[in-house]
Amino acid sequence: MFDYLVVGAGFAGSVIAERLARAAGKSVLLVDRRSHIGGNAFDHYNEHGILVHRYGPHIFHTNSWEVFEYLSQFTEWRPYEHRVLASVDGQLLPMPINLDTLNRLYGLNMNSFEAAKFLESLAEPRVPVKTSEDVVVSRIGRQLYEKFFRNYTRKQWDMDPSELDAAVTARVPVRTNRDNRYFTDTYQAMPMYGYTRMFENMLDHPRIKILLNAEFREIQREIPYGKLIYTGPVDEFFDYCYGKLPYRSLRFKHETLNRAVFQPEAVVNYPNEHAYTRVTEFKYLTGQEHSKTSIVYEFPQAEGDPYYPIPREENYAMYKKYKELAEETEDVHFIGRLATYKYYNMDQVTAQALAFFKRLGAEKLVETDSKRGFLQVTLDHQSLACLDETSKSLHTDVAAEETQSEAA
Repeated sequence: MFDYLVVGAGFAGSVIAERLARAAGKSVLLVDRRSHIGGNAFDHYNEHGILVHRYGPHIFHTNSWEVFEYLSQFTEWRPYEHRVLASVDGQLLPMPINLDTLNRLYGLNMNSFEAAKFLESLAEPRVPVKTSEDVVVSRIGRQLYEKFFRNYTRKQWDMDPSELDAAVTARVPVRTNRDNRYFTDTYQAMPMYGYTRMFENMLDHPRIKILLNAEFREIQREIPYGKLIYTGPVDEFFDYCYGKLPYRSLRFKHETLNRAVFQPEAVVNYPNEHAYTRVTEFKYLTGQEHSKTSIVYEFPQAEGDPYYPIPREENYAMYKKYKELAEETEDVHFIGRLATYKYYNMDQVTAQALAFFKRLGAEKLVETDSKRGFLQVTLDHQSLACLDETSKSLHTDVAAEETQSEAA
């Protein structure tokens, strides 16, 4: 008999499985319907020997020393600061918008102080601020909104920003200096040998057994276990009794080119051209040297794997009903993006799993003491702050300084 059945081998499931086994001495069966561990962060060497991210780019960044230190047990790191360009008016311009973006777009030679006044002159304050369009237009005006945000958002969400919750673009970064980094977090790095290797190291423990290509419903009556930790879609767990929670999905088109470099930065966004939203070149992320290069195009779509919860009030209301059911279900714990209908970055879902493990100890659900080697997990201020993200702070690289992707 296993002490715990953990459903889903992405960040949430893998972190909690590792903590239960290594820190609490519990036996864990980790189950995933896919053929691999790592969830959406899964990477692999393609047929040309190039390391690629199957489900789009995953860029690790965090302000939490605790999260970074925890994951550092399982990987060495390659320092990496992510940069993004946007194809606008025939130019590839830095994104988020910064001083160089403005000067090149308008053919000016402003300094930071002049750029700040320039943006003030473009801004069109709106009261009250209710929608994503209101947020952006209030900050940078309609012209920049139309060039950089509106059409990208339409492609990403299949809705106009005027139809989306203001929180989607509530944290749009706009800079008046020349900082062209996509993120400003304290810790920015990529796993030296890839995410899959990191997950393999994390789950390499005699108390963890892994079962892939398996639906947990088909095995839960066959394999005895004590408690269930579920990281899959919460609506699916309850047989969609209140309806299907709406998500946006993605289709990925991978290509390998017979050239060393394809584009000038890791990611180029296409807000106004093409059906795809962005193109990623993986060698920038991994640092791999190879005579060829691999890229991926991202096409947002309605059907497919669930990636981004659609931020509308009626969807929050539906999730609230599922949350109430989850809280009433004994001996089942729901954690992770899909189980809580929130878009988490990789550091956030790691922090959530660590905090959950800490609660298990506090509630004496993990019945162990120092004699059995119970490791008290303490989270620092930033780790807990990472969890202060709700469905109302969903974001994409259309509108926020965090990448999507993380699709963890």
